[in-house]
Amino acid sequence: MDPNDRRRPDHPDAVALRAGLTPAQINAITTLEQFGWTLRFVRRPLFRDPVPVLFEKNGPRWIVVDGDGALDENPGFNIRD
Repeated sequence: MDPNDRRRPDHPDAVALRAGLTPAQINAITTLEQFGWTLRFVRRPLFRDPVPVLFEKNGPRWIVVDGDGALDENPGFNIRD
């Protein structure tokens, strides 16, 4: 891994990822994890709510969970490889 790369390892601490999320987001993430989705990272834009990003177990699909627990398949940003 390039030392200038700011991306984290594949398995960050689950408790740290959920810190600061709303109860609705945590409930939605827990439910999605039962269906094979994985919480990989949380975007934390300045002065805005955190944006948890989940990936499908065996595929390229990803979704975000809004602050009210709603799922968003087209959040308006791209994820790099």
